[in-house]
Amino acid sequence: MKAMLLAAGRGERMRPLSDSVPKPLLEVGGEPLIGRHLDALARSGIRECVINLSWLGDRIRAFVGDGSRFDLAVEYSEEPEALETAGGIVQALDRLGPCFVVVNADIFTDYDFSGLNARDGLANIVLVDNPAHNPGGDFSLAGSRVGNDGAPRYTFSGIACYRREFFAGLAPGKRPLAPLLRAAADRGELSGELHAGRWSDVGTPERLAALNAGLRGDDG
Repeated sequence: MKAMLLAAGRGERMRPLSDSVPKPLLEVGGEPLIGRHLDALARSGIRECVINLSWLGDRIRAFVGDGSRFDLAVEYSEEPEALETAGGIVQALDRLGPCFVVVNADIFTDYDFSGLNARDGLANIVLVDNPAHNPGGDFSLAGSRVGNDGAPRYTFSGIACYRREFFAGLAPGKRPLAPLLRAAADRGELSGELHAGRWSDVGTPERLAALNAGLRGDDG
């Protein structure tokens, strides 16, 4: 199975840090976020990865290179203008195979990718218990079935496994992912799992500082 890391975003909420450093290269515990993901993907047995690039993409390419130091073969999908999540995946679809893992490069997690698969639907998404920044959640989860209604509600982690058919018929261009996930949930074609371990949407300088402070506390 191949993987895709989504690394093209501008990171407006992370400014001013993201003015000169792309979000995936911001350090957590002394290591860039994207490096943590590449290491975790390689440990899970994945050997090929596509990274989409736009804002300060040359910095990410310089850090990752061909991926060999992470025991991965890395390709890049260049986006002159960031295409949003689904648009970026559609552009890279020909490189990803029939079933593939997608991870937001600007999150922090201890999730084990080795067990992630598309299960019995077109996609399987990883959910987390609602963090403070998203108390209303995104989706409900009944067994392995993801829904748009019901309770309790959980937050989409930015980690998923998709079958190629999930994106069938979509034209290239700028396109968000959330409407596609909601439509698949309505059709009963979206499965999910709950990750009870560590996860953080490193979305603002304050969250980044709090995450690093928490990790230092763990080490102490």
